[in-house]
Amino acid sequence: MSELLSEYLPIIIFIALSGVIGLALLVAPFIIAYKNPDPEKLSAYECGFEPFDDARMKFDARFYLVAILFIIFDLEVAFLFPWAVAFRDVGWFGFVSMMIFLTVLTIGFIYEWRKGALEWD
Repeated sequence: MSELLSEYLPIIIFIALSGVIGLALLVAPFIIAYKNPDPEKLSAYECGFEPFDDARMKFDARFYLVAILFIIFDLEVAFLFPWAVAFRDVGWFGFVSMMIFLTVLTIGFIYEWRKGALEWD
């Protein structure tokens, strides 16, 4: 039993050390930070202007479309890097699978572009 625990000791030390560092980084700003509240600093900030409308106002749907496009292409990059690293190991099946994935994303991008989702007129 002690042999099993000794194998997990580095993991336990790593978790404990990361917990201590994480807590230290969370607490340090409250201890070290210079505290001088100012009405200017405490006011709401909205792109350099005073807030002029309710925070719960409706956004244009194009904002959400661009956000979804960003997530899609961000995920594409997240899939491309491991695929490129393991390119020699995945063989033709991996190559064809990634080409199908990229084709579907490209068709979706062309569809969004033609529908005008990227236009901000």
